[in-house]
Amino acid sequence: MTEPTLTTSGTELERTIESLLFLSSEPVSAAALADATGEEPDEVVTAVQRLREHYEVERRGLVLRELGGGYTLSSHPDSEPAARRLLARPRTPPLTPAQAETLAIIAYLQPVSRPEIARIRGVGAESAAATLLERGVIEESGRSQFGAVLYRTTDLFLRLFGLSSLDELPDIKEFDPEPELEQELRERLLKAGEARGGGAA
Repeated sequence: MTEPTLTTSGTELERTIESLLFLSSEPVSAAALADATGEEPDEVVTAVQRLREHYEVERRGLVLRELGGGYTLSSHPDSEPAARRLLARPRTPPLTPAQAETLAIIAYLQPVSRPEIARIRGVGAESAAATLLERGVIEESGRSQFGAVLYRTTDLFLRLFGLSSLDELPDIKEFDPEPELEQELRERLLKAGEARGGGAA
């Protein structure tokens, strides 16, 4: 005798998925939603697509997005100005230029060590890296062959920047700096590449 399987209509499944996404503070994968609802993954994906279309057609204040390998509910972009006024005081201070530079280097070159980051920036990266670790946007990813700690970005980084994967990072070729800055960056990157190939940490 086989145990009865859990079945729900499309509308009920959409309602259940909506509740699960509302309750979760992080994106939920299709596999996790399927496990929670007892439905097949393809049925869950179909229900998610219908739910997303419902939000779009009804022009609701929420949108269903796919981020960091899962699904999540977020406020509609049109409500951003009002949301900024409501939540005028940021929970965390914005990134400093040093932290932003460090995060960009890690995002594009990961896994990358702190000495490499320092060579590219031309200054130390200890404080910036420590702050990014504390905020949870980067994490340690083993050590290089020379013993230096390697860093990579986290799923939180993807969510904060609205990316579903690192493949969605802006193409570095589209960056168009001033000639002076371009030459400076080129020299830093060349030095960093030479150090990598020459056996530095």
